[in-house]
Amino acid sequence: MAEDRTEKATPKRRQEARRKGQVAKSTEINSAAVLMAGLLGISFLGPKVVSGAAGAMQAAFALIARPNEVTSAAGLHGLMEIGLHTLESTVAPIVGICLACGLLANVAQIGVRPSLHALKPDFRRLNPVTGAKNVFGVRMGVQLAEVLAKVAVVGAVAAMSLVPQIRTLGTNVGTSPMALGSLLGSSAKSIIVRIVMAYFLIAILDLIWQRRRHAKQLRMTKQEVKDEGKQTQLPPEVRAAIRRRQIQALRKRMMSAVPTADVVITNPTHYAVALRYDGRLPAPVVVAKGKNLIAAQIRKIAADNGVAIVPDPPVARALFASVELDQMIPAEMYAAVAQVLAYVYKMAGRRRIAA
Repeated sequence: MAEDRTEKATPKRRQEARRKGQVAKSTEINSAAVLMAGLLGISFLGPKVVSGAAGAMQAAFALIARPNEVTSAAGLHGLMEIGLHTLESTVAPIVGICLACGLLANVAQIGVRPSLHALKPDFRRLNPVTGAKNVFGVRMGVQLAEVLAKVAVVGAVAAMSLVPQIRTLGTNVGTSPMALGSLLGSSAKSIIVRIVMAYFLIAILDLIWQRRRHAKQLRMTKQEVKDEGKQTQLPPEVRAAIRRRQIQALRKRMMSAVPTADVVITNPTHYAVALRYDGRLPAPVVVAKGKNLIAAQIRKIAADNGVAIVPDPPVARALFASVELDQMIPAEMYAAVAQVLAYVYKMAGRRRIAA
């Protein structure tokens, strides 16, 4: 049975998660900040929005009253200018305030450390089985329950704020339109403020829960903590020596596999990639690769052991860059490598007939 993850994440583990874009962040905080910014923006800029919209309507109606002018190119251009100017002077400032508050809320949660890891393509996300588990799994059910709970709380707050005011609407009979509009605006503002405050409280609770959930996901086993401690406690010189020995052992194993290869594809001087195909696997396997001095050593060992050496710069560079040791070549290179192997087998057959 797998060991339980009971230990808190180490600083190194948290830094690695941060580099991958795995952070504790609540989208509800961003939403609450945008709502509050929008409310403040409308409170301060509302009169300007109303006056700007009124001026735009008056100017538009003045143009429409002259059909001959409004249907011309100049008239249509004037209507467009009126609309754009109204948007820039009324709506754009409120949108800018909301955007700035949303960005500040995001920075306040995770800081200014962008990560591009999440933008890398991951074809495992296209797996329909995994997608079905995400849609119909327990996690989606929990998220649905959270959304319904949030709607219920916000709706209850709105109802508690609205019902008492509905009972007193009868007392406003006979009020002038201006006074009634001011009264309704004040009531609506009071209700919106209460809703935003309730939503902000929900966002704080969601942030706490997201941080606890993130910390639980990053928990480590006791063995993982011990292994990481051993690696971090070693002096840099010791770690460098261990790394050199590992590289030397890998290179020695790689050179010992060159005589078993079927072909060595070269650049012809800078790169060398040794391939082996025994029929048990669906594609050839890279058993050795290198460049410059290592490539020269691979070519020498191949020549000493009678392994075919075929110059093919594009294939050699592609294999060196995209395939690791002991891995099969990718499907997109089957055709190119098959031609090389066919040539090698053909030449080997001719040599056997000549002998």
